[in-house]
Amino acid sequence: MKNPIDNYWNLKLELVKLSLEKNNFEVFIAENAKKAKEIALETIIPGLDVKSISWGGSVSFVTTGLFHALKDDEKYEVINTFDKSLPLEEQMNLRRQSLMVDLFITGTNAVTEAGHLVNLDMIGNRVAAITWGPKNVILFIGRNKICPDLEDAMFRIKNYAAPVNTMNLDKKTPCAAKGFCHDCSSPDRICNTWAITEKCLPKKRIKIVLINEDMGF
Repeated sequence: MKNPIDNYWNLKLELVKLSLEKNNFEVFIAENAKKAKEIALETIIPGLDVKSISWGGSVSFVTTGLFHALKDDEKYEVINTFDKSLPLEEQMNLRRQSLMVDLFITGTNAVTEAGHLVNLDMIGNRVAAITWGPKNVILFIGRNKICPDLEDAMFRIKNYAAPVNTMNLDKKTPCAAKGFCHDCSSPDRICNTWAITEKCLPKKRIKIVLINEDMGF
């Protein structure tokens, strides 16, 4: 068989897509980050009544290029929660405002083969928006985020995604120094609020783009 690895991931993504759809998510599959951006811009967003847009921290989202395509788009009221030049209090106010937009865009820390989303936040604005608030949500999910079950998903997040993210953000935590979770009490701890989304309500409120590449942490 030619390209057995590609074939494996094509089959895996189709199975996860079916599981997510059974749980009332709307799901698309993209062969790479560029295609994921095209699906969002050409298929998902035009089908929605979008006047305001915001986002939560996500390396996957930024990697697709969609952030740069939207952040200065005058068609929308854009609440840019990524502007680190603003005072902290103003950043927090923008995150609160982003809970009431028409479209919120981010990623997920893990997705199980049963079609459940698993996320762990420092502040909670990202998991809050996934759960409730914005009228529509788009999640970009790389194939590396797929886990067999909830236990594996939570282990992956605590002992891979979180340590790597603390390193990326230059946080002063034990996991950044050692590479695995210490269940710390550091002021820089980013593991504070869990959210497990088993089903999407209302149906298709959350649109998921599964990407056949490793994306983010």
